Formats: sequence, C-alpha cells, structure tokens
Amino acid sequence: MYRDRSTVIRKIVIISALLLILSGGIFALHSVYTVRTVYVEGNVHYTEDEIKEIVMSGPLGNNSLYLSLKYRDRGIQDVPFVDVMNVSILAPDTIKITVYEKALAGYVKYLDTYMYFDKDGYVVESSGIRTQGVPQITGLTFDHIVLGEQLPVENPEVFAGIMDMTKLLNKYQLTADKIYFHSSGEITIYFGQIKVAMGSDHSHLEDKLQLLPGFLEKLEGKSGTLQMENYEEGKGKFTFKPDA
Repeated sequence: MYRDRSTVIRKIVIISALLLILSGGIFALHSVYTVRTVYVEGNVHYTEDEIKEIVMSGPLGNNSLYLSLKYRDRGIQDVPFVDVMNVSILAPDTIKITVYEKALAGYVKYLDTYMYFDKDGYVVESSGIRTQGVPQITGLTFDHIVLGEQLPVENPEVFAGIMDMTKLLNKYQLTADKIYFHSSGEITIYFGQIKVAMGSDHSHLEDKLQLLPGFLEKLEGKSGTLQMENYEEGKGKFTFKPDA
C-alpha cells in the first residue's frame, strides 16, 4: 500500500514538473517571439499600418512564429487587389511582410464603379474608389460586366496590347490618366491636359514612349495634343497642337 502511494506521488510530481516545464516553455516561446518590429514591402494600394492590421489581427497576431506559418506564401481571398502575402522572420521579434498585389492592366468605369482587369481582360476587382497609377481604358465596347469573368469585348486580343502598354508606361515611369484604344488600332494616351496621339503603327511604340517623359516635362502647364503618329528613328521631332 505504501509502495502504491509512493508510485502515485511520484507520477504526480513528474506530471507537475512536465506541466511546469511546458508552461515555462510556452511563456518563453511567447515572450521571445513577440513581434516588436515590422517591415512591409510590395504594398501599393494599402499603407503599412493597414497591412499590419490585416496580418496581425486575431489571437497570436503578435507572435512571429505563428505569423510565419500562417502567411507562408498565402493566397489572399478577402483583401481587394492583394494576391499573396508572405511573412518571414528576420529575428525572433522582427518580421517582414511581403505583399504581392494583383497585376492590373487597367480599369473601365461601369455603373459608377471602377472595374479593374488583368492582362487577359478578366475583371479581378471592383471598387468605388479610383486607384492611382492604374489607367482608365476607353474605346472598349461591352454590354455587361461580371466579376471574375473576361470583359465581353469583340476582340479579346486587345488585352495583350493593353498590358504591353501598361508595362511600357511603368518602365518609363509614366502615369497615364486614360488610354483610348480605337477600333482602327489608333492609341491616344491622356496625361492631364495633354493628349498624346500614338497612331496605329505600334512597331515604334517603345521608342516613342522612351522620348515622352522629356516632352511632357516641357509641356507642363499646357493643354493640347502631342502628335507622335509619325516616327523617324534618330530625329525625335513631333508636333504639338495647342487647344484652341
């Protein structure tokens, strides 16, 4: 009987010791991996504080180990414009949140709503707020829009041209307000009060856009049309027609 009691006491002591060690380990783990410094990169549509609030909300939202497991190249479904977010641990108390936003080719305005589409013309987001840096695309004809489906235009090949244009604008740090794609192939780009007529010959499109920042700088404060339809390699001379 004494031996049985001794065995029970020994088991209780061992279990208590294990629980004490476990609780101490959990406390140490929580203390060591408590986030104190956060770096955010890749965000355009959201501020750093907004991204932190999204990622670090809920239970264990300040634990770097938990966040790194939860956001390991995680696809995001409920945050507009965001495709993937990843959390990496730089130190036990320091994390880096990397935001991968959806690649937007442009937007069309439909029923007072901005409908953003990707390189293939699929509508990926809708918003009542216009996003800076994404051009409005006009000249497309459609009678309805469904989120998640391709814009029902007559010639879907136009989307490849739109994406190419968007990439080139970004390459030369040009922020267009609007791009008009005519059914004949002519392209007109709007920068504030300046319209840039690019013509229908797209073979020298990049050459023209490469020259455009310098022209726009000289035309700042003016209103009119920069006629870049005709391009002669090496000359770079175009006509500016002021508005009447």
